[in-house]
Amino acid sequence: MSDVPFTLDQLRILKAIASEGSFKRAADSLYVSQPAISLQVQNLERQLNVPLFDRAGRRAKLTEAGHLLISYGEKILSLCQETCRAIEDLQNLQGGTLIVGASQTTGTYLLPGMIGMFRQKYPDVAVQLHVHSTRRTAWSVANGQIDLAIIGGKIPPELQDCLKVQPYIEDELALVLPVFHPLAEKDFIQKEDLYNLKFIALDAQSTIRKVIDQVLSRYDIDPRRLRIEMELNSIEAIKNTVQAGLGAAFVSTSAIEKEIQMGMLHRATIDSVTVKRMLSVIVNPNRYQSKAAEAFSREILPLFSHSDPQIN
Repeated sequence: MSDVPFTLDQLRILKAIASEGSFKRAADSLYVSQPAISLQVQNLERQLNVPLFDRAGRRAKLTEAGHLLISYGEKILSLCQETCRAIEDLQNLQGGTLIVGASQTTGTYLLPGMIGMFRQKYPDVAVQLHVHSTRRTAWSVANGQIDLAIIGGKIPPELQDCLKVQPYIEDELALVLPVFHPLAEKDFIQKEDLYNLKFIALDAQSTIRKVIDQVLSRYDIDPRRLRIEMELNSIEAIKNTVQAGLGAAFVSTSAIEKEIQMGMLHRATIDSVTVKRMLSVIVNPNRYQSKAAEAFSREILPLFSHSDPQIN
């Protein structure tokens, strides 16, 4: 057996099969034929002298040896990508890639403006934006698949020791009403008025929903007494539903700027109550930080915040 009994291509194929669940779908995702995939796996198993897949069922299931190889293989492939990006950096931002992550609302309404400014300054740098849940985004930063991310939820406990979390800006979650709602005529509404509203909300397990409930509780407002008429999984759908007069909602101010300016939604003020959450920037300090990521942190992030986060 040679010192390294597998190739990077074989590791990519193994990862694709495990991810897609079948040899055929893996072949389609890699734009190669299924017989070519099968041959590579057979060669890999022969070189390692162990079976990597249990072929008894329809779905390609990894054996114990397969799980072990893919866990190391993902680290190897990640380091290869990191190496290529470090070499690209030698061109001093005349190329390369910046990969930014974000949770749903932040990725949809805050990051596009940031990326636009960055691209104006560094048009030769390719930028990727990955929008996922806070948990998935945090794991991607930890694994080196994302350079940095802006998130609004809590980091998984198992990642808190390996990620650097920098408080960034406060995101206000404003109460919005249909413009023709009777309460839209008032300068302030009272806490008790909330119990008479019909609410359109995100799923109860969503990060924003949990933050809203926690903040309201601190103001002695019982979230359980709020009348949740509908639960939707899209901020855009929630805004459109409120605009159609079907209820009220708490929505990030970054998501409603256009609608407020155009008079499509009414932003209500609750007497002595402000619902806010802290957005944070996360990086993995143990991973290579590209020049593009450093430039984004140094030149773009401060433009959207009164603070000047040092993300290194």
